[in-house]
Amino acid sequence: MKIKQFEDNGLAHYSYAILSECAQEVVLVDPARDPQPYYDYANEHDAKIIGVIETHPHADFVSSHLEIHQKTGATIYTHSMVGADYPHQAFDEGAELQLGKIKLKSLHTPGHSPDGISIVLEHEGKDKAVFTGDTLFIGDVGRPDLRESAGNVTAKREELARQMYHSTREKLMKLADEVVVYPAHGAGSLCGKGLSDANSSTIGDEKMGNYALKPMSEEEFVKVLTEDQPFVPKYFGYDVTLNKQGAPGHRPSVEGVVRFENNFKPEDGAMVVDARTEKTFKKGHIKGAINIQNGGKFETWLGSIVGPEESYYLVAESEEELKELISKAAKIGYELLIKGAFIYDQASGEESEVFDRESFESKRDGFTIVDIRNTSEVKAGKFFENAINIPLPELRERASEIPKDKPVVVHCAGGYRSAAGSSIVESALPDVKVLDMSEAVTELKQQ
Repeated sequence: MKIKQFEDNGLAHYSYAILSECAQEVVLVDPARDPQPYYDYANEHDAKIIGVIETHPHADFVSSHLEIHQKTGATIYTHSMVGADYPHQAFDEGAELQLGKIKLKSLHTPGHSPDGISIVLEHEGKDKAVFTGDTLFIGDVGRPDLRESAGNVTAKREELARQMYHSTREKLMKLADEVVVYPAHGAGSLCGKGLSDANSSTIGDEKMGNYALKPMSEEEFVKVLTEDQPFVPKYFGYDVTLNKQGAPGHRPSVEGVVRFENNFKPEDGAMVVDARTEKTFKKGHIKGAINIQNGGKFETWLGSIVGPEESYYLVAESEEELKELISKAAKIGYELLIKGAFIYDQASGEESEVFDRESFESKRDGFTIVDIRNTSEVKAGKFFENAINIPLPELRERASEIPKDKPVVVHCAGGYRSAAGSSIVESALPDVKVLDMSEAVTELKQQ
């Protein structure tokens, strides 16, 4: 028996291949959008993928379960409450799947979602591991506020928090202490609020170290779990629906994105996502473009700023980067929203003002400071006393709240998000001088 963990750093997502060496068969758990790594793994071991288990309809990434089924004939297993539109077999509480000497057993563990399941792996008569999806993380549990208006079955956050209380205490915590915990996400995921950067743990260690598994009443648990959760990206509900339906094939969808010639000119008022570096962007860009720089969290910010009901143009500095960006967009199903993609390499276009630290420090009250960090970050401490807090995911809708009588300075925690924020404010307030504090915030905030 072998368990292979696959990691997507951009979305802090873990997926798994469970290999029965004696049967030369593989079952996948919560696969990512691109199925090729799973095909490669099966081929390396001369094994056949016979099953794909979806622990729930994911909100933060698009799964390749339908594509894998169509290519390999593998059976898709998920809870009946999902109401899946794709061919599948119900894998409700008590259901079992035999894989050579391995037995995979379903536990219904609602809390993050009403239809969530955890998969207990039994080998030679003993429970060895549990794949907990978004129910139990290392150091945390799944947030309960993502299914209030998404999915086949919806539930209010308080109701799901209560379900989580019982799922953890009556099912997962009843497993043996030595059972290894394999979650669907790690640190950096927005599916919880305090995930560890460890990629696995044990039931015993989680009982000792996970705040959510500490002894407490149900009411205390609900209060703790429902407070201070991170923001909900715009794309989360869209991905729940797409996963319930089954996404189109990864490669054909990525290759089907329309490509335009270099320096293409979109129609006036079009949504343009420019992923070039902020320094390059500021020297010349398409009017109204949003500067979401290519980086480790590009797909998360793309889906947090651009809504799933919108279409957009995608801009990059090179052909290689453009391919990378389209693949990142596809992780959340946003390649389907791209009107066209192209390279922008000319030194003309709209220019952005450059932040002058000396001018800012000499007269801070001469500027309107906009803090685009998340509410929880600001709650932990403001950088500038008189700053207005409008979180980046809300900035397009709330930019009109910013006073127009002074130059505007936008800041985040380290400089990455402020590139996007300042470009949004610049477009929304064309008659106001808008400045991006960028990386200077790391020094200025300490003064």
